[in-house]
Amino acid sequence: MKTNRVLLALITATLAMPWTPIRAEDSSTPQQVFDGMRQSFQADKAKGMHARYQWELSGPNGGQWWIDVNDGTFKMGRGKIDNPSVTFITSDNDWVAMSNGKLKGTWAFMTGRLKVRGSQSVARKLDEIFP
Repeated sequence: MKTNRVLLALITATLAMPWTPIRAEDSSTPQQVFDGMRQSFQADKAKGMHARYQWELSGPNGGQWWIDVNDGTFKMGRGKIDNPSVTFITSDNDWVAMSNGKLKGTWAFMTGRLKVRGSQSVARKLDEIFP
């Protein structure tokens, strides 16, 4: 059991939400966060990678967003994607706060404000391809 807690701590430490848009101070809605992510994509870090990310955000500005990374390219949109590798579940306000650096992803995860379903290794890779 202790090994699982240590592993969980290591995994969540990498989920510190480094997905900060280029102008994070201007991001006040999830859509603005995702627009910022478009600009920060690192194609070289995504070479050979195939992953599907899904966000399920509650709240007045919530909704569903997805990113499909495919060998150095990506597509992004609103709605659901089939067979996501990882699904992030949180509120619209918490997602914006994490993206703007005002709420640590680790804290959100540990307190249940952020749920991560699916491949933890693919989840950790997100910060490399969308720094």
